[in-house]
Amino acid sequence: MSADPAAATSAGALHIRGARLEVDGLVKAFGENRVVDSVSFTIDSGEFLTLLGPSGSGKTTTLRMIAGFEEPTEGEIRVGGRAITDMPAHKRNIGVVFQQYALFPHLTVFQNVAYPLEMRKRPRTEIRSRVDAALGLVRLQGYESRYPRQLSGGQQQRVALARAIVFEPPVLLMDEPLGALDKRLRETMQVEIRHLQKQLGLTTVSVTHDQVEALVMSDVIAVLDGGVLQQIGPPLEVYRRPANQFVADFIGESNLLTGKATSAADGAILFTTTKGLPVLMGATGSHAEGQGHMVIRPESVRLGAAAEHAGNRYSGKIMEVLYVGDLVKYRVQMESEDELSAKALAGPSGQQWVAGQRVAVGWDPGDCLTVA
Repeated sequence: MSADPAAATSAGALHIRGARLEVDGLVKAFGENRVVDSVSFTIDSGEFLTLLGPSGSGKTTTLRMIAGFEEPTEGEIRVGGRAITDMPAHKRNIGVVFQQYALFPHLTVFQNVAYPLEMRKRPRTEIRSRVDAALGLVRLQGYESRYPRQLSGGQQQRVALARAIVFEPPVLLMDEPLGALDKRLRETMQVEIRHLQKQLGLTTVSVTHDQVEALVMSDVIAVLDGGVLQQIGPPLEVYRRPANQFVADFIGESNLLTGKATSAADGAILFTTTKGLPVLMGATGSHAEGQGHMVIRPESVRLGAAAEHAGNRYSGKIMEVLYVGDLVKYRVQMESEDELSAKALAGPSGQQWVAGQRVAVGWDPGDCLTVA
């Protein structure tokens, strides 16, 4: 969603540089029910954090407390070191993009974007230059006189974003901002919003249940379930090193095998599934001994010749083949009768193996880990 820098400057460019956001011990309770339970996180100026979780996980309630739309039962919220917990929403100066955009249908695009500045009683010349700059950033020059009903879903989303940033907020909040768009447009907007966020240094908190959206857009992902923060970290870390079974199962696809981990030679861990499959795990210090689950991502499971030099190598039987365009998904049954999912790039003729075929199966010790 990048615009020509010269054009933006001539129109009166926005110079947003977001503030540090601190959420400390946030609780929201309805009677005995804690829908948000002691959630804490900090994001630095210009970072993009996604609150990720299923419906009812507490992510939207957390966002609404930061915005000032919900009053916390406990905890503190600070922006740029300043406590805003007891401040009403309209005095927090935070930008918000809602799932359904919440545009005023009787106002034009220009009037919708200008609205936050008019409420702040900014001079007319400043309103004009800031609205022009914001619409330039979201590539909607020439749409000023149109009404929301005359715009596509993607264009309405851009108007909502322009309105949220036109007053240069220290923090931008987005509640499922792409949920109303179709898949292709959603993927395009993920990249465009991320480019704009980086360009302006917007400190951003977004809510989604879409794992791919979180992985694509975020500097930091905070995974919530049952109101509790399950894990927080960079996308690659959360994906490759899930903290527990819930995170492993919720983000991406995972093979989860139940069994017991014991110490092996050279500090390694031997995980034996309940069906007797022995799996050597690397000595990374991230494995807990005792009963638990082993996690391995389907793309780490190698088949055929690719498995020959793997640290863990077995014989398996292809049980099911699913062709999904550039990838083929295989369900493989091991000799222990444990079943695994594997992903492989589709060859020139699509799938490489067929159901009923025996094949070598393998993966490296460093590609799996144990979780509680």
